[in-house]
Amino acid sequence: MTQFGTTRSVAHGATDMFDLVADIEAYPQFVPMCSGMVVRERRMEGDREIIVARMTVSYGFLRESFMSRVVLDRADLSIIATSADAPFRKLENSWRFEPEGADRSLVRFGISYEFRSRTLGILLGGMFERVFRKFTDAFEARADKVYGRP
Repeated sequence: MTQFGTTRSVAHGATDMFDLVADIEAYPQFVPMCSGMVVRERRMEGDREIIVARMTVSYGFLRESFMSRVVLDRADLSIIATSADAPFRKLENSWRFEPEGADRSLVRFGISYEFRSRTLGILLGGMFERVFRKFTDAFEARADKVYGRP
């Protein structure tokens, strides 16, 4: 299982960052390799919103789609997405947003994944790692665009 995690202090509030990451329909506009996102289901379970969506990732001639279950917990300022759909045996990413004053927050992002196919893992593993390292950059740049640069 491959894992990656990062923590970053950003010049945007925790609630704003939560809202930005929760807006999964906008991902094709700015998330690296995300070429499509279709929400299949949206429902509430208690205080948490559950979204089931199909994400399409593209890189060169490769194109893969997979279903994910996304849990938005506004009270906890956390988001967890999981998938066991091809091309992954397991995929889990998590976001946690912690206030650091009125207009700053600490953003914690973590991802762990394992490809179903060893061959696909060899072909895409290094590229996925580079892309995931750029995820927080992409979301911070999007926050600057949506909320204004501090």
